[in-house]
Amino acid sequence: MSSPSSRRLWVPFAVSGVILLLLVALAWLLFARVENSISPDPVSIANASLTNLQEQNRLTVFSASYNATVTTTLTKLGLSARKTLIMPGTVRYELDLAKLGAEDVRWDARDDTLYVEIPAIEIARPEVHIDQIQTYDDGGILMALTDAENVLDQANRKKGVEELAKQAENPVQIRLAREAARRAVRHNFAIPLQAAGVEAKIDAFFPYERSRYKERWDYSRPIRAVLAEQQKKRGETE
Repeated sequence: MSSPSSRRLWVPFAVSGVILLLLVALAWLLFARVENSISPDPVSIANASLTNLQEQNRLTVFSASYNATVTTTLTKLGLSARKTLIMPGTVRYELDLAKLGAEDVRWDARDDTLYVEIPAIEIARPEVHIDQIQTYDDGGILMALTDAENVLDQANRKKGVEELAKQAENPVQIRLAREAARRAVRHNFAIPLQAAGVEAKIDAFFPYERSRYKERWDYSRPIRAVLAEQQKKRGETE
């Protein structure tokens, strides 16, 4: 049986132990709160990157040069005239970043992966190199007597632009443009994360590829939803 003197010694030690545990707990909570406020959050960084991308509006990810050769023939007054036009031009492949919505960027905490569904590639109207256009004609009499030359020129210019746009839809060029778009989007999300010392994977894909990502996409969560939940938790603990 404990003596009165030993009980008197035990009480101060017990109180001191409780106080020490409380101090340790408070210190741990303070450290955790400070650490959370300092540690870079990949979701917050990704959200800032998304906002920055949306503000860019349109992003040119690839461009290619083409040559259109078209010919138009005109018959009038029993005479005929023909004109051939060689039209060089450049076509830009763009992303409309205004279409990159908050639901299109998702975070999978299981493997620290950011999934981004990129808007479809858009082909801009061809930019014609007017100073490099070449023309060849056949039918000088009809051109001299009528406005045939002007009619042929207008028809050839219209057909030339249409031909450049058609060439730009070449599957090989579309594939190159898509790969360039993936790299550009990954780069825009990866650089801020790397600068903050955050290790995360970026997986960018197009809507037509959604079926390949269905399981991971369904499990991942939109970054804005994750941020809202984080803010709610912080509010509850304050």
